[in-house]
Amino acid sequence: MTSSLPVINLMGPTASGKTALACELYEQGNFELISVDSALVYKDMDIGTAKPSKEEQAQYPHHLIDIITPLEVYSAAEFVQDATRLIDEIHLRGKTPILVGGTMLYFKALLEGLSDNLPSADQEVRQQIIQKAEFEGWQSVYDELINVDPLASQKFSVTDKQRIIRALEVYKLTGKPITQLQAEQSKNLPYHYTFHNYALMPDRVELHERIEQRLKIMWKIGFFDEVRLLIEKYDLTPEIPSMRAVGYRQVLEYLMNCEESHENKKNMEDKALFATRQLAKRQFTWLRSLREKHQFITFLSLKQAQEHLRNCYR
Repeated sequence: MTSSLPVINLMGPTASGKTALACELYEQGNFELISVDSALVYKDMDIGTAKPSKEEQAQYPHHLIDIITPLEVYSAAEFVQDATRLIDEIHLRGKTPILVGGTMLYFKALLEGLSDNLPSADQEVRQQIIQKAEFEGWQSVYDELINVDPLASQKFSVTDKQRIIRALEVYKLTGKPITQLQAEQSKNLPYHYTFHNYALMPDRVELHERIEQRLKIMWKIGFFDEVRLLIEKYDLTPEIPSMRAVGYRQVLEYLMNCEESHENKKNMEDKALFATRQLAKRQFTWLRSLREKHQFITFLSLKQAQEHLRNCYR
């Protein structure tokens, strides 16, 4: 059952202008902002995530920013639990929630639901899987997944380490393939509000230029040093989920494996740029998939989105 209580979902690829648009809407009406970003949840990861500054957060408060350390794990299921609680609280305050971000898995989980029979993360089991990978290689771990859940193994490659870990973790904890458990989930979510879905899908060439310019600014204001400080503070390794974030992964690998030189650093920056553009490509793919199942209004430019949403939410 639904009612007229609205929830605004503002989605788009990285560097498309989502946050600026959400902040503009925040100024125009009775709204609260909820971040939908798997990197912004981490404390001390500020520059590389393009996190709103302390001053910006004071002016435009965001829920679900800086809620865990880079050593912790935050799942899509936890996001749905937190987001639905916040949506209800915001509605009780007589305001409208704006969910803004680029983590499409979180939006998909919110819109379509997650299996309630999947087990929570088990750090001991995960560590066993990681240790096997360290000693025998990821191909050996992937081969194990092929044996226990061939359908899951077809959905991703040997390089999708976190997805392999999760699929094997679920099998080891339940004795059932994750694909079987996911197929059993109910899609009928008892939300008492209505989602209004908006997607920013700008021109690829323009977006790539925005990504490149943003990365240049990040390098200039200290992204490299931020990662160095994170390593010192938290003793991070490439296997930790927080370090899978684009940019952070490339800098961490450079600091751990490469001799510091101008040439190696430039190569690392090029890899970070490529990875960020690949992220945007995946986000476009996710958006197209979501638009096939849910009602969306799509904007091809930030200006178009601004004009439409100003009129809708004056």
